Amino acid sequence: MVAKQVSIDRKFQPKTYVDDDRISELPDDVLVVILSLLSLKEAARTSILCSRWINLWKHTNSLDFDAEEAMCKLARARARELEKEEGLKYIEWVNSVLQLHKAVTLKEFRICFDLSEPSQIAVTTWLEYALARRVQRLEFDLSAANCSRYFRADLNYVFPQELLMESNGVGSTSPPPSDTCIFNHHPRTRFDFKHLKALSLKFVTVTREAIEFFLNNCPLLEKLVVHKITKITNLEICGSSLVLKHLELWYCFDLDSVKVSAPNLTSLSVKVFNELILENVPMLDELTVACGYSEFSVEKLLLYSCISQLESLHLFLNNLEGSTVLCNFPKMPRLKKLVIDYWTHGEESLIALTSLIRASPYLQEFVLKLGWLEISRSDREVESNIRFPHEHLKVVNFCGYYGRSSDVEFVRYFIDNCVVLERLIIDPHTVVYIPRVPIPPHIVAEEIVARDCAKRQLEPQVPVHIELVIL
Repeated sequence: MVAKQVSIDRKFQPKTYVDDDRISELPDDVLVVILSLLSLKEAARTSILCSRWINLWKHTNSLDFDAEEAMCKLARARARELEKEEGLKYIEWVNSVLQLHKAVTLKEFRICFDLSEPSQIAVTTWLEYALARRVQRLEFDLSAANCSRYFRADLNYVFPQELLMESNGVGSTSPPPSDTCIFNHHPRTRFDFKHLKALSLKFVTVTREAIEFFLNNCPLLEKLVVHKITKITNLEICGSSLVLKHLELWYCFDLDSVKVSAPNLTSLSVKVFNELILENVPMLDELTVACGYSEFSVEKLLLYSCISQLESLHLFLNNLEGSTVLCNFPKMPRLKKLVIDYWTHGEESLIALTSLIRASPYLQEFVLKLGWLEISRSDREVESNIRFPHEHLKVVNFCGYYGRSSDVEFVRYFIDNCVVLERLIIDPHTVVYIPRVPIPPHIVAEEIVARDCAKRQLEPQVPVHIELVIL
């Protein structure tokens, strides 16, 4: 397929080049493709190389406004004035780039910064800019940089519903029809959503009707990510014609029930508080789900026929002490990777989790991410009396190792039963669920002690053919 040629403003282009500057002799469209592989700031810096490069970066079809360094600074400082200052800098940066940029269409448009409701006008302008250029991959990640706003959904940017309204003429819009017929209606809106392939909205308040609109009016939509929304209690992602492959609904704290029926769906990540209904998901092979935090339990998960077709399973578990439900887990003959997030209490044994491993005869990688609700160590004797050979498990990763007898007991299970184990990774760092927020000093001190415990407890026990990695 021949790439679409890029028309560059020639008034700054020289007629001759330096003999050894072969790169500048390449066609404009080739140079623009090369610049698209760089970060936005790196691509813009090439404009100072020579006049040949002044306008090239302005025609890249990917705009990724990543500001990770500033986000980390905000997470460390937690100062309101600094938040305002960095926020203004970010808004000015995005605005200045958009004023100069000349691409007619965009493959990617990504905003990633701690911006809340006060930035509504600026963020909406950026959203309109991307939609007007028939963007294919759209991401607005307005995640909070620190704890002060992380749990304040009322401060989130609100997705403008008017962008989805029918256009009845110049300056005239009307809302879409009622929910009963929304999936049979294709409204004329200000923007053409038919090119959208991936949509990610994090810390953006969006309505159920808006989500349904995207599903109905984006025929190429393969990926939908929604984080941190409220006031949506029930949601249906259903349709025989959906091409959706990846769906992620997380930190939606009011979400009580989700129904999914999507024949092309391969990856699902969801946290619900009561009911998850899965129908017609024959392609689903990757599932992430939270169990045990409310009414949605492991018992309900066991009812899904799709469990047997999974290749990757990530479970968030809570309070399984005294429970025998994991022993009834059905066989997962295709499962290659199992990840478990679990909050432990004191010296609670982790051996119950091995039932899931025994239900996965072809498992190759196991990851445990352990959170500490109550920190304690005891000198109880470590038991190692379960024998069940795992003939395919090669990598075990234990995050949140603290040095409890329960931890040693759990690791010992793998040493005794994994026939082809190649790598055992021990990570004493506690699980962090708010990115970038610095770990408190007392937790850092605990991690240092845990690392010393891991070396003392495990190095003498791990056979030489197993690579032991203590982070």
